[in-house]
Amino acid sequence: MFFFDDVNFVQTQNLPLGDLVYFLPFGYLLTILIETPILLLGLSSKLSTKQRLLCGAWLTACTYPIVVLVLPTLFLGEARWLYLAVAETFAPVAECLLFWLACRGREIEWARSFIAIVIANLASFGSGEVLNYFSWFGLF
Repeated sequence: MFFFDDVNFVQTQNLPLGDLVYFLPFGYLLTILIETPILLLGLSSKLSTKQRLLCGAWLTACTYPIVVLVLPTLFLGEARWLYLAVAETFAPVAECLLFWLACRGREIEWARSFIAIVIANLASFGSGEVLNYFSWFGLF
């Protein structure tokens, strides 16, 4: 039994697909509010504060629409754990790749930066799960 399947079959998401578009800006802002401070502290100190802040918004901007709009559509009707496994693997891997592409050629503490990106994604995932457990505090 998988951790996310401890109750009856749970669908990927319970919002109509059209509502995901309305949720996107709120979820994006919440995600960057969670991830950016972690990236600010965790990304390579060889990047300026401005560059680390930009990474907080940019990396999420690149992956968040795929996680929120594309993957729920592809996994509609599938078990939630499957969607979460794909989405929460895709986001940090894609963000690490984008970060590497943007900063390659520089002398950066790569392991530290990649770990920070993974931790930031885990933090936003955990926060999202808590909010989801409490039904998004009545917002959605």
